[in-house]
Amino acid sequence: MASRRLARIAVAVILVVICAAVADAQFRRGRGRFFEPIRSPTPDTFDGSFNFCRIMFTASGYGYGGGWYVDYPRADVNLSIRLSELTKTRISLDETGEPNHIVISLTDPALFDCPFIMMTEVGNAYFSPEEAAKLREYLLKGGFLWADDFWGSDAWDNWAHEFAKVLPGNEYPIFELPMTHPMFRQQFQITKVPQIASINHWASTGNTSERGMDSAVAHAMGVADKHGRLMALMTHNTDFGDSWEREADDPTYFYNFSVAGYAFGINVLLYSMTH
Repeated sequence: MASRRLARIAVAVILVVICAAVADAQFRRGRGRFFEPIRSPTPDTFDGSFNFCRIMFTASGYGYGGGWYVDYPRADVNLSIRLSELTKTRISLDETGEPNHIVISLTDPALFDCPFIMMTEVGNAYFSPEEAAKLREYLLKGGFLWADDFWGSDAWDNWAHEFAKVLPGNEYPIFELPMTHPMFRQQFQITKVPQIASINHWASTGNTSERGMDSAVAHAMGVADKHGRLMALMTHNTDFGDSWEREADDPTYFYNFSVAGYAFGINVLLYSMTH
């Protein structure tokens, strides 16, 4: 037991040191922009290496949230780079050497070239019947969805309503992932779901719950297929995307949130691509 504890501590220290080094380099290089045109797939996009695939969706207007573009593109770029630095995963690069990340709709045929897709601010998402059918087909064929950054009961109710169009709850119930789930120990030992606030909320209030008591606890919810394979991860009352996007904006934010955000994110990517 003592040796395992020492090994976990060593891994945590290594992660902090590596992330601190790359963060320092990022402060100097200023990688990423707050806005860039939507990057759609091309015939050369999928080259056998990892592509970050972000889903573009319509806002419902009934829940709470911004839109699919929140944290774009720096979260996509930075997580891809950290995946390549902290694991042996090969990531797809464009002609400029930047990670070859893309934005697609659920009805784009390129969906089925993405083993991993991400949606942000899903508390305001809306799925048309065609979109719901395509996402259902994608998940049941082996794809993996991570839905992140939605806060409070209104956002949850809207998301649960829309996701039920994809996978009805009576057939595919949403459940809280136990911390014993193998996803939480793919590379880094995750002992709790961190509550990560947006950098603006944290800087202005000093706390992490963006909806007060209505979002006091962070959750990692999941949906599995009939064989127990995890198809979807839903991180509620937390914002992993900001921990990647804003890693270079404030050193204190980085140490408080980005280190844990990358550990969690890399575990999810490794799990989703190997299960």
